Amino acid sequence: MTIFIQSLDYNLWDLIVDGPNLPTITLENGNAIPKPRNTYDDIDRRRVQINAKAKHIIIYAINSNDFNGISSCISAKEMWDRLEVTYEGTYQAKEAKISMLVHDYEMFTVNENEDIQSIFSRFTNIINALQALDKTYSNSKMVRKILRCLPKSWMPKVTAIEEAKNINILPLEDLLGSLMSHELSMQKKDDDEEKEKKKKKIVALKSPLIEDSEDDDENEELALITQKFKKFLASKKKFGGKPNKKVYQKGESSKLEEIICFECKKPGHYKSDCPRLTKKDLLKKKKKAMIATWDDSDESSSDEDSSEEEA
Repeated sequence: MTIFIQSLDYNLWDLIVDGPNLPTITLENGNAIPKPRNTYDDIDRRRVQINAKAKHIIIYAINSNDFNGISSCISAKEMWDRLEVTYEGTYQAKEAKISMLVHDYEMFTVNENEDIQSIFSRFTNIINALQALDKTYSNSKMVRKILRCLPKSWMPKVTAIEEAKNINILPLEDLLGSLMSHELSMQKKDDDEEKEKKKKKIVALKSPLIEDSEDDDENEELALITQKFKKFLASKKKFGGKPNKKVYQKGESSKLEEIICFECKKPGHYKSDCPRLTKKDLLKKKKKAMIATWDDSDESSSDEDSSEEEA
């Protein structure tokens, strides 16, 4: 309301604060009473008119409940003083509010994951409430207060501001702009790191999938070779051929000679069970072995066929 009245006529604001100086008559006993209206001169009428204008503006800006409380007031200053007590309280209540707001100012801290805009919004609310109660702080004190409240991650930026700029004359708005710019840079850096982590995670997930697909292809190829090899053995049995098998007699000793691995040259296991070989290596070796066996069998079958033809 203060700004509203000042924007209309600043003389009206002076009249409300200092009093209208309404025309009065001093009695013999020293008491002053309002001057009768029929005795007004031009100056008296001017004073009364300004007072009525100020009262009209105040009444226009308040609600019906507030109007009931100030309708009996004669001057605009009386109206303003009564409204001030209504909204700000008495002197004791005003001091209590100031004390609470000062405590909020002194204990002001930054919440976790709070952005700069929210920090300044909360801080400004406290400062504006104190200013409304005629309690103000210098700009340098407010700037230092904000810098002290920032978390540890902001310490490099705080140090840079203190070294590069004069805190005593740095406007609070300039500090806000500098901190917001730094906040945007930090957010962009965090976003880039997050994207890089996601890319690495996707690559890590794709690698086993690619290996599995390669293993599946090799398994299918090995199964096809095995199927063809079985058909070949069946055809040999049909024409009288016998697969080469090693049969142990019952009389042989159950204890075989010590087994040596041809891969790692260590005893106790076969090459096919060697721990040094991976699953992929075993599949490749089995495939090569079966192809080689198949080729040898083809050669032997061709030799038998040629000998039968000669006979």
